[in-house]
Amino acid sequence: MIFRLAAELSLDPGSMVVLFVSPVADARAVAAEAAEAFPGITIVGCTTAGEIAAEGYISDGIVAVAFPREHFACASVLVPDLGDYDQHALALEVIATRARLGRSFPNWTTEFAFTLIDGLSRREDDLNAALATTLGPMPFFGASAADGFDFRQTFVIYKGQAHPNAAVVTLVRTDCDVRVFSLDHLSPTDIQMVVTAADPETRTVFELNAEPAAREYARMLGKDPLQLTAMTFASHPVLVRLGGQYHVRSIQRLDENGNLVFFSAIDEGLVLRLAEPSDIALHLDTALDELSENGRPDAILGFDCLHRRLEIEEKQLNHVMCGILARHKVVGFNSYGEQINSRHVNQTFTGVAIYPPRTITGNDVSAR
Repeated sequence: MIFRLAAELSLDPGSMVVLFVSPVADARAVAAEAAEAFPGITIVGCTTAGEIAAEGYISDGIVAVAFPREHFACASVLVPDLGDYDQHALALEVIATRARLGRSFPNWTTEFAFTLIDGLSRREDDLNAALATTLGPMPFFGASAADGFDFRQTFVIYKGQAHPNAAVVTLVRTDCDVRVFSLDHLSPTDIQMVVTAADPETRTVFELNAEPAAREYARMLGKDPLQLTAMTFASHPVLVRLGGQYHVRSIQRLDENGNLVFFSAIDEGLVLRLAEPSDIALHLDTALDELSENGRPDAILGFDCLHRRLEIEEKQLNHVMCGILARHKVVGFNSYGEQINSRHVNQTFTGVAIYPPRTITGNDVSAR
């Protein structure tokens, strides 16, 4: 399949390909085959909880997203061990990479960065903090690699290899206009809970309102704790207020002791509010329409949380959403969480809209 994708894309050396690989495939074999099929091309990617192709949502597939050399200069930095890396050394490497792209393509003034990170590492916040000061005002976003619903092992792909417990940071310079964005369809309700016992390292909540966490969460929903499933967590997320804005804290699973394990940072003393969803399909279509107010994007690279896809399937909106994604030229994957600038978030649709390239003549810039 990889060689067929390479033939269809027909990219020149110096281009970049991003691969989103279903966990049913052998990520290591796919990475090795991609290195052979795309000689001279930067290859990054990760495993998924579902893929977004030209026709919308797919499952058990491999999606390739091309950044041709004609309009994109790309370079990637691997963080091979998220449990033991030198933040200062990473910062220096990222700064040097960004400077090198700037010197090589001085007339291309648009730049952004994106990260793909092991979604089971629990190191998204650490990496975001390291990159926030390094990248400064450069917009950056990212997503957590996934493993379907198994939650056993995820991989990121870099230079012909699939790496667990790793991340890859990609810097892009282009003659296209871009817009990095993050959106969700959730609003806070008046129903709130306080985290009264938790382990931040494992993102596990033991107590809410001084009661066993799963039992109290279920009580708030009017459910039996034995009824809590992944679909429940997707349909009833909680929000925290940070920096004047509400952000989702999605529950990943119920552990064997009846505790709630979260996808992102959690700590004692946090006030959680139950969220109220709006129409997810209408919200996405409206938001993507807004990205086209001054011209339609040529493509949108989108990272869509696994819990959003679960909600869509529960509400039998898959066909509607596939039409929306296809109409807006979205490609990407379903993740275990997303990053937007310095924040690790959940249950969002996060990405970059890429607009037609500009022609530069002297000091004049025009779209074409």
